[in-house]
Amino acid sequence: MLKNCDNMKEALYYKKLNNDSVQCLLCPKLCKIKEGKSGFCGARQNTGNKLFSNIYSRISSQGMDPIEKKPLYHFYPGKLILSLGTIGCNFACPFCQNWQISQDRNVPTQYMPPSEAVEKALERNSIGIAYTYSEPMIWYEYVMDTAKLAKKKGLKNVLVTNGYINEDPLKELLPLIDAMNIDLKAFDEKFYREICKGDLETVLKTIKISSASCHIEITNLVIPGLNDTIEHFENLVNWIAENTGANTPLHFSRYFPQYKMKTSSVTPIETLEQAYKIAKEKLKSVYLGNIMI
Repeated sequence: MLKNCDNMKEALYYKKLNNDSVQCLLCPKLCKIKEGKSGFCGARQNTGNKLFSNIYSRISSQGMDPIEKKPLYHFYPGKLILSLGTIGCNFACPFCQNWQISQDRNVPTQYMPPSEAVEKALERNSIGIAYTYSEPMIWYEYVMDTAKLAKKKGLKNVLVTNGYINEDPLKELLPLIDAMNIDLKAFDEKFYREICKGDLETVLKTIKISSASCHIEITNLVIPGLNDTIEHFENLVNWIAENTGANTPLHFSRYFPQYKMKTSSVTPIETLEQAYKIAKEKLKSVYLGNIMI
């Protein structure tokens, strides 16, 4: 349990249960958490029969990035944005590209309250703040407070997210958000359930709701043997075209072995080219990422 109370803030979405337990209502996992324990993401803990965010104001990573790195290619291209990340995730993907901060709960962090984050963004002449690197939805209270201050200062707020959040907290946050890159990991419920420990339906719902509120772009990390078939690409592209429109930018990203899947193979360029060809039949803006030439 953290000793620094400045990193603790009472959660916005939870309910009290019997026997000194609480239930988190932020994401579909709906974790039931006993006194002194944390939920699946490791970022929300029961203290005194109240649920607290234990990562509030905790920064694991920061940088001034080109907006294209998020990746967002159709939102203020050529501009820089202050990127902030914390620790933890409500998925457990064995192929995670940022596992050092998303899965390791003991990563060193620094204290940065919302006001300081906004000041940094203003000082460095960025267009705003991107909540990224780890999963920003589990950082909900910090993102909410920081985004409110940023908005008042004329800054933009960007989420780079897995989209795994319940509808009510999502709709409360969206008026503060200007753009999102949402990771659509696979168009396969079994993939989400068995590999990510989540569900596809929630992510699709997040994409649809968010597309009606802010600019969105979608990323699909193409992993050999898991989500790289022609059928997968066709299903994913068809859903995007039918539900968010042909103007939705789609990024296919090349996979490099990481974390618990270090023995797997790098995505062949030919597979990405195949995905690109399929997507371009229905979508106007398709990009290939993580290709080093």
